[in-house]
Amino acid sequence: MEPFRIKAVEPIPFPTVEERHEALVGAGHNLFRVPARKITIDLLTDSGTAAMSAAQWAALMNGDESYAGARSFERFKAVVTELTGYPEILPVHQGRAAERIVLGNVLRPGDISVSNTHFDSTRASVEATGAEAVDLSVSAFQGVPNPFGGDLDLDALASLLGGESGRRVRCVVLTVTNNANGGQPVSLRNIAGARKLCAARGIPLFLDAARFAENAYLITERETGYADFAPREIARRMFDLADGCWASLKKDGIGNIGGLIALRDGDLANRCAEQVIAYEGFPTYGGLAGRDLEALAQGLLEVTEPGYLRYRAESARWFGHQLGLAGLPVLQPTGCHAVYLDAGLLLEHIPPHQLPATAFANELYLAGGVRVCELGTLVFGKPALDGGPELPAPRELVRFALPRRVYTASHLEYVVDVAEEVRSKAAQLRGYRIVRARGAMRQFTAVLEPVQRTR
Repeated sequence: MEPFRIKAVEPIPFPTVEERHEALVGAGHNLFRVPARKITIDLLTDSGTAAMSAAQWAALMNGDESYAGARSFERFKAVVTELTGYPEILPVHQGRAAERIVLGNVLRPGDISVSNTHFDSTRASVEATGAEAVDLSVSAFQGVPNPFGGDLDLDALASLLGGESGRRVRCVVLTVTNNANGGQPVSLRNIAGARKLCAARGIPLFLDAARFAENAYLITERETGYADFAPREIARRMFDLADGCWASLKKDGIGNIGGLIALRDGDLANRCAEQVIAYEGFPTYGGLAGRDLEALAQGLLEVTEPGYLRYRAESARWFGHQLGLAGLPVLQPTGCHAVYLDAGLLLEHIPPHQLPATAFANELYLAGGVRVCELGTLVFGKPALDGGPELPAPRELVRFALPRRVYTASHLEYVVDVAEEVRSKAAQLRGYRIVRARGAMRQFTAVLEPVQRTR
């Protein structure tokens, strides 16, 4: 059961079928553009959607709103330094600001950033510098499920570093957990292996640590020799193996806004601080109010509690099992922050360029007001180098993200019922085409339309 009591409630909208259809058409068939007041169950993201604890709400009242050197920053820095061991701490307003600032100070045109998988905003930050983002992920879901399907392919990394392009590699980024690869964890053994390869060539290793606590907990569950370790101990071992990290604290900070940069290298931190001043604010507040820093400091203490993390993992496991019983192709094993299904397997009659993951997600909304996120070709498709058709994503994933401490089992049972209804009419679903899309992260603003059936 949930390891908390509910102290405040928020009404849930129940738009009619007609209202949902009108909302989706008005949004250009893009769920990001549908107003929240038209959503019944919102599993679009786990970012910034958490319910804060009583202790976090109390911490808000201690916020020091001084422009420079606020005591709220002192508390925030103390908590982050104790957690990570990194001496250089810079708050920012959210994770994509952090990664843009760090990568902008590490990469130059022609460089390479290697990752287990760059997520969409990370890839955009790499490419904004003129560098190349190279993904070297393991095969997470082929054959026997991989308990560490988020790992970096170390053999591929060694081959890259030893080849002609090796001199162009300027950083390695491990996303923990691996959001684009089914929310799967990265093992300590894999982090240590990456550390060894990077250290031999003087290449910095960074963690995208938005879900560091969930990764640490899954290590205690799945990696031999760590069952008796506290998640916070495992998290520190992860950070000890890296040169620094950035994080969206809208995930495992259990906050509604916020992010951080944490580094060992003082010179790099100074360069980053200059850009924090230019784009975020003074380095002791980084675009956040003092009350936000207080709530995040408290959240970073709460997030590594074993009981809370056990609830997260078991909730995802149960939810994935229920969706599987309903006949949906769920990726196994599940992680903590989301459950993923492969719409490409369910909608084999819809080719990737017609966005089967989008088709499933939109039908889920029309059927029951449930909003989820497509992580298929709309997000991860790539232009062909020869000017031909767009290269599809490796999988047509649909992510059912689980906001922290927000929905109960009965809410998720409702989602399962709606998903089963959609599965029952899968053969009738049709794909979508892109009418208008701009930018590296086109999914946020794209306008789509259904593909017309041919006789």
